[in-house]
Amino acid sequence: MTSSRDTTESATVRLNALILRGFQFLYPRNHKGELAAVVGVRAHDNVIDVVRLHDENDAIATRMPADEANVLVPTRYSWQRTGPACRVIEELLELPDDRTA
Repeated sequence: MTSSRDTTESATVRLNALILRGFQFLYPRNHKGELAAVVGVRAHDNVIDVVRLHDENDAIATRMPADEANVLVPTRYSWQRTGPACRVIEELLELPDDRTA
């Protein structure tokens, strides 16, 4: 059985891997000033990768064309995953850097 501490450490390792890949992070807050999500964005080659983490069990990652107008709610994308943060980040890290997926 995986403990909450193990999950947190695993997520931290994966987030650090995203930072090493060049992701920049935003920390949007709700109307009460509380953290609403952690959003990572990386533009490279002809794509933009975005990962949005709401909690350890609720994440979404998307790869979209570089000319997508709204990166937080894209209308076009070549790859997208939702689910637990560790799994979603892991799948994002497995994507090749040199094409649209």
